[in-house]
Amino acid sequence: MTAVTPVPVPAPRPARTPPLAEPSGWHEIRLTVNGAPVTAQVESRLLLSDFLRDRLRLTGTHVGCEHGVCGACTILVDGEPVRSCLTLAVQCEGADLRTVESLAPGEAPLTPVQRAFHECHGMQCGFCTPGFLMTATALTEQDERPADTEVADALSGHLCRCTGYRNIRRALGQALDETYDQAQRGE
Repeated sequence: MTAVTPVPVPAPRPARTPPLAEPSGWHEIRLTVNGAPVTAQVESRLLLSDFLRDRLRLTGTHVGCEHGVCGACTILVDGEPVRSCLTLAVQCEGADLRTVESLAPGEAPLTPVQRAFHECHGMQCGFCTPGFLMTATALTEQDERPADTEVADALSGHLCRCTGYRNIRRALGQALDETYDQAQRGE
């Protein structure tokens, strides 16, 4: 019979706090979200999409690929479309953010973009729709009507697996027509 020699158990190492749990890993941010001031303590590595969905409960911002490819998480930061899955919450210090929830809050009438997507059936399952709506909104808020190449370029940053894009393009065209025709008429 062979004798078994007990292996000495090393003394436990003292617990080490992960770096992001240290005070320097947290930041206070102040920003505006859908017109309301927000102040929050966030970790350095917290994604903006997670901040919006988990902390502010603005779940209209969808998370698809988490690589910035699909566009489902697109929101407006200071009026520009931004992929919230690629943006850290701390990067938005002092910024004005708008999510899809800002487009027609409560009983407000639909925006021209929302109305056009509804009338042209620019959606099917709806997963990609919030990102498309926010990009389309940014296009309708420019000083001048965007050129067709700019519209095509903006839409190329979004993936839709259901519609084939035909109705989405039609809806955006209708929204642009309505927005810029009204502007020309001085309405």
